[in-house]
Order: sequence, then structure tokens, then C-alpha cells
Amino acid sequence: MRSAGTVAELVQRQWGDHRPGLRHRDTVLTHHQVASGAAARAALLADLLPADGEPHLGVLLDNTPEFPIWLSAAALAGAAVAGINPTRRGAELARDILHTDCRVLVTERAHLPLLDGLDLPGVRMLVTDTDAYAELLAPYAGAEPGDTVRPDIGPGTRMLLYFTSGSTGAPKAAICTQGRLAAAGRSLVDHFGVRREDVHYICMPMFHGNAVIADWAPALAGGAAVALRRRFSASGFLDDVRVHGATYFTYVGRAVQYLLATPERPDDREHPLRLGFGTEAGAVDAARFRERFGVRLVEGYGSSEGGAAIQRTRDTPERAIGKASARDDLAVVDPETGEERATAVFDGAGRLTNGAESIGELVNRGRTPFEGYWRNATADAERVRGGWYWTGDLFFRDADGFLYFAGRTDDRLRVDSENLAAAVIENILARWEEAAAVAVYAVPDPVAGDQVMAALAMRAGAAFDPAAFAAFLAAQTDLGTKMAPAFVRIVPSMPVTATNKVHRVGLRREGFWCGDPVWWNGTGVGYEPFGDEQLGALLREYEAHGRRAAFCPRSPDAPNVPDGRGIQARPAIEDTAAARVDRP
Repeated sequence: MRSAGTVAELVQRQWGDHRPGLRHRDTVLTHHQVASGAAARAALLADLLPADGEPHLGVLLDNTPEFPIWLSAAALAGAAVAGINPTRRGAELARDILHTDCRVLVTERAHLPLLDGLDLPGVRMLVTDTDAYAELLAPYAGAEPGDTVRPDIGPGTRMLLYFTSGSTGAPKAAICTQGRLAAAGRSLVDHFGVRREDVHYICMPMFHGNAVIADWAPALAGGAAVALRRRFSASGFLDDVRVHGATYFTYVGRAVQYLLATPERPDDREHPLRLGFGTEAGAVDAARFRERFGVRLVEGYGSSEGGAAIQRTRDTPERAIGKASARDDLAVVDPETGEERATAVFDGAGRLTNGAESIGELVNRGRTPFEGYWRNATADAERVRGGWYWTGDLFFRDADGFLYFAGRTDDRLRVDSENLAAAVIENILARWEEAAAVAVYAVPDPVAGDQVMAALAMRAGAAFDPAAFAAFLAAQTDLGTKMAPAFVRIVPSMPVTATNKVHRVGLRREGFWCGDPVWWNGTGVGYEPFGDEQLGALLREYEAHGRRAAFCPRSPDAPNVPDGRGIQARPAIEDTAAARVDRP
């Protein structure tokens, strides 16, 4: 296959290809039909988007066929797609649409209630599952990609404006050009040997960069088909894979843990799936997944903004992510001084023994493809400092140059003056077979710094046994003296964001006054239920050390704290390990 420098060129190649190209439930469209639909929508866009201003459109859709077809249409029309997160609400949702200068918003009837009452001046709304939409498209039905592609499209034409985490403020819209997206697709085709007969299963939300960059783009570049799931469903995963003949999928966050939490079946290995690619599964769960389903999971790393990439090679150790790509000059540095951290040291069991000295922030000191954030110079300056690209992610590096993920910089804890990475502790706690999901985060210490808190979602039928958990911790030789959780929260299911990542911001905000059962090892001799007596003792400590402001328990004089009902994050999934009833 000859190289293509733009996504528009990849879309044009689908014309005349009558193999199945897009699957969703009972719908099957050929590659040619997808290209034809994209051409019609591109022609419509040419009439809807003004000659002046930015050619941007928002897409507020679940994973339906309209989403990838509109991506293809935008590529032909030289427009940029802003994926709009359907879990955002009110003024925040309006802000996302207006901040990215969307002149057209493509949505569906299911999401219209989200838009009720929002002031969206100058935004033309298209509702895909209506007669009015079909009538609007009808005059453009004969369009062909070659006739609708803009002649000035090149590798530098904006293609995506995808929002990154808003955990420390309003979400930032990262820019991705057609050239970068096409290159990412071609790279994964080469890396994973994508074949034309493959079917890429897209069950992660398409408004997020993972599904588009790591799943849709390599399918487009390699001539493979895609199969869509409206929202991720753990119970429906294998059925979808079998029905659609899926061979590849991507995941983020806790999706793998949800799949492992489904009841085991004798036919778990009877499917065509050969590979999963994603982040945050963890070595323990990746091994469990391969043992149960016979599918290799490849943990990769590429910052959403494109500023750094790590490539997995055949000799990469099991728990490592890989090595820096040839174009990158990656280093693990102290985020305060910029000095390189010490080489990681492992014990005989391969466990990290010098995390305090070896864990640091991953930076790219060389050329970076980072293309900036949309109209956010402050965020640009924070990401690129002193000529280096700062990823915001913690890593450590072994003597052979292999890199290991250790979490986000804002997931770092400081316990008794020692810096700890939440991901390192999570990887240890994940070995406990009674836990289906684990999250580690900081709560303020009454005197200074932090204490370690863990949220655990138990496996089906399991109950938290404090003595068994303490015995498990004592047996972990790589669990440092400062790493053991002081607090353990038992959650019915792990709260996650719309992209299936743990909702750590909410967990930290609620702390140990959350409405769920909490166990406390305040004396160091064992876990006990955390109740009013323990809370009162802690409050007196906070007061005595002047740290009441750092800790806000639910009380009449602290109205800004959680109300004990738990985090109300609506995940973009149809079920979890704790609730497997599919929602329409």
C-alpha cells in the first residue's frame, strides 16, 4: 500500500472497496458505502460551514455509524472534529462546544435533553436519527470523495480537537492534524501487522482520543473493518467479538478489570480475538486476561497530545511499557530540579526496591510532534518548559533503558517526607485475588503530607476480610513501610470517568467520609471499622495541628464537602463488574 500523508487520502481509498467495512448491531456497510456517506456529509459541510471563521464541528454521539462517517467527512472537508463528552452537563457542556468554535453540532435524539436550555449562539444542530436529517442529506447522495475533498488539505490540516482530563481545571482541547493521525494509524498497522481481513472492535467512547487514534485510524490505514458498540459492555463483549469476527480492540482504564469480573464460562477462549492494545490494565490483570481468554494485551504509551511515545519491542520485560522511539529523547527526571532520576533496582522477584529515588516525570528533551492546545497558551507553556515536553506521567527506567509506568504526577503521594507513586502501590494491591479493582490516592495527614487510602471493589461473592488483607500486605516484600493503606474504602463498583479511568478526583474529594464502608489502621496493629469514634479522634488531631482546612468532614460547619452518597460519575459503559444489567 502506498503511503498516505492525510486522513482524506485514506478515506478516498475506500471508494470502490465493496468488502464489509463498518459493523454495528445488524447493520453492515461496505468500505465504499462508508466513503460514499462521508462524501455526502462533506458536501453538506461545505454548504453549512461559513467561509470565514474556523471549520470546526462538534460530535455529540455514542458509538454509532454516524461517528466514524462524520470523522471521514470532516477529513474530506478539511474540518476539525471536536468530540463532545456526553457526561458533561450544563454550562460545562456548553463551554466545551463554544470553546472549540463549533459551527455545527452533530448529535442524536438520546442526547437532546443535555442540550435543553443551553445558549449556543451560531451553532447549527444536526440530529442524526430524524427525518429532517435524512431530508437534509438527500440532495448530496451522489457526491464522491474525489469531488468533495478540499484541494488545500495537507498533513498540517487540523483533524481533531479532543479534550484531555479536566481534573485540575476546564478540559483542554488538544490539536491533532491529519498528518499526525494518518501517521499514527500507519505506525500501528506496521507494529501490529494489521491485515485487510481484520475487524477492529471499537467499544471505548469515540469522543476520546484512544478509540480514534489507536483503533479507528489503524483500521482505516490498513483497510480493516471496524465494529462498533454504542457503549462498552463487559457482559456483551465476547458476544460482540464473535458476532462481528473482531480480531483487535483497544481499552483504557478499568475495562479489562470489568471483563475479568464477569462469570467465567467454558467457551471463554472460543473467539477470533488476537490482540488488545491499551493502557492501565496492569501486569497482573494482563496476565489473568491472557490466561483466561487466550488474548495478549499490549500495554502501550503515547501521550494524548503526541509529545512522547514508547515502543514495545520483543525483548521488553513483561511489566515494562517499552523503550523510547527513535525520534524521541526521553528521560525520567525530578520534576522540581530536572535532574535525571536513579536507575531502577529490582529484587530477586523483579520488584522495584528504590522507588523513592528512581521514579520521576517522563520528559521528551528532543523533537516533539506536540501540536498544542486550542486557544490555551497557558496550558501550552505548562506542557513545554525549557525546551522540554513534560508528559505529566511518572515512570522509572531500568539499566537496559526499558521504561515502566508509575502513574500521573498528580497521583503522587508524600508520606512521612517520602514521595510515592499511586500506580506502584496499586500494582501491588492488585495481586490480592479478592479484589476486582483497586485505586490508590492521598488523603491529608493530620500533621503533614498525606496518608495512603485505597478503594477496593471486591470480586463477586467476596467480602472484605481485614485480617486476610493485612496478612496479604505483610507478605508483599516490595510493599514499602510507607505504602500500606491507612484507610480502605469498599466500593460496590469502582467510580470511573467517561473514558473508564478511575475517578480519582472524586475519590480524593470524598476522602474517608464517603458513605461506603471504610476500614482504618490508625494504630498500626490492624484494620478496624472507621466510625464516629475514630472520626472524632482524627478531627481533634487536625484541629491540634491547624490542618482542619486540609480535611473537610461532613459537618454543619463544612458545607462544601460530599454528602456521603458517593461519587456520581456516569461512566460511558453499559455495565460494570458490580452491575451487569445492560441499559438501552
